[in-house]
Amino acid sequence: MDLPALADFNLVATHGGFGRASRSSGRPKATLSRKVSELEAALGVRLIDRGSRTLRLTDEGRALHELTQGPLGEIAEAEQAVAAGASVPRGKLRVSAPIVLAHVLLPKVAAGFVLTYPQVELEIVAEDRKVDPVEDNYDLVIRVDPNHDERLVGRRIMEDERCLVAPPGMHVALRLEHEDAAQMVPAVGHTATPTDILWRIRTNDTVRVLSPHFRLRFSSFLMIRDAVLAGAGIALMPKLLVNEDIAAGRLVSWGAEYGPKVEIWALQNSRRLSSSKVRAFLEALTSIA
Repeated sequence: MDLPALADFNLVATHGGFGRASRSSGRPKATLSRKVSELEAALGVRLIDRGSRTLRLTDEGRALHELTQGPLGEIAEAEQAVAAGASVPRGKLRVSAPIVLAHVLLPKVAAGFVLTYPQVELEIVAEDRKVDPVEDNYDLVIRVDPNHDERLVGRRIMEDERCLVAPPGMHVALRLEHEDAAQMVPAVGHTATPTDILWRIRTNDTVRVLSPHFRLRFSSFLMIRDAVLAGAGIALMPKLLVNEDIAAGRLVSWGAEYGPKVEIWALQNSRRLSSSKVRAFLEALTSIA
């Protein structure tokens, strides 16, 4: 495939027309049109419908644009880095992260990162939905206990666990697992948590089974923490979110969830080369563990 012709096609597709692409790049409109026609002839498919007044990509053109605009951008970035004599992180870096992690840990990491790499424009979006790094145009996505996805590669950046926390004045005599049926306790929960869930809590060498009675439900762990601090009940929370409250005595830990720890991963599109800015940010994330 002719890479310069492919670059011209992506330029036209990005700007939505030959005229706009010409004005943006300074390349003659006729040259851009010829290069796209040559690319179409080489591939044996039509990439752009030229019959309408506005540019419209064909299905094949849209697929080619989506699959190649990222790699072409990385090639341009690599070319700039080599020309500068070093692979210096630069350009826009978009990251999606769970709300809790984004609020509790990432601000300090992000601030230190942009101070170290001033040529990077870092954008972190806090969201709990499962994003697609390709379709949503993210360089990195941070996920908790991610399922296997062959389209994504990355590294584990840290571990965490869920712990049961309560306000200091709340006292409930917890029974051991084998003593009786699940013990009902007043609780604050997440809106996504099933109503019939049971909590298995490990305290030293013992395990207790609790049946939470949810007095309140919130869609955010930050709101759940505030409700527990206000005395509304107990809650099973990410430890990284309540560590400071436990250390300061604002909350009391009643134990951790029984089972393996939670793994937090930073993932990227497996089809794209790992750029210097992504590698540098991964190193910064690893340092928080």
